[in-house]
Order: sequence, then C-alpha cells, then structure tokens
Amino acid sequence: METRKTKLGADHPNTLSSMANLASTYWNQGRWEEAEKLEVQVMETRKTKLGVDHPDTLSSMANLAFTYQSQLRYIEAVNLMSQCVMGQAVKLGVEHPAYYKNAAVLARWESELGVTDINK
Repeated sequence: METRKTKLGADHPNTLSSMANLASTYWNQGRWEEAEKLEVQVMETRKTKLGVDHPDTLSSMANLAFTYQSQLRYIEAVNLMSQCVMGQAVKLGVEHPAYYKNAAVLARWESELGVTDINK
C-alpha cells in the first residue's frame, strides 16, 4: 500500500483499493479502529474524486457501516448504511445484488434497534 501511495499517489484508484483491502483484513482480524481509519480515508477520498453516488464510494460507505456495527455504534451504522442503500437504489437499481444485500442488512439492523426510520 505504501509503495502504491508513493508511486501512484494517495488518491489513485489502485491505492484506494489497496487501502480498502487492508481495511478488510483488519476488519476480519477484529482490528476495528485500524479498519475504520482506513475506511474513512477511502470513503472520503472516493467522495471527492469519484462523487458520492459512484459505486466504489457507495461500497466504501457500506464497508464503514459494517465496521461501525461491529464496534456497537449502531446508530452510526444504520445512518451510513441508509445513505448507501439510497444511493445504490438510484445509481445501481433495486435489482442489483449490492443494493439487495445492503437493503436487507439495513432492514435487519433497524429491526434490531426497534425502529423503521432512524431519523424519526
């Protein structure tokens, strides 16, 4: 990852993919804070470079939402996943597998919290 940052730049798509992969490794190891730090960087950079509705940005949002949920930060997880699902519905369509998966996760999280609309 550091080599890609040096050679390609911190905001290059390949560098961001490497960062996201490392964050996933941290997440799988239960290293939530380290995963979160990278996921926030990836998501924010993708928002700036690709736009908030780009599929890669939306994927980054979902990844960060899962990390929040793993950290027991349920409200933050639901809010971010809600933004992701709304963006995926518009950009990818409701038949897309990523939308379907994340919408199901969001519904489960909301049910576990006992709410249907976190903003109410």
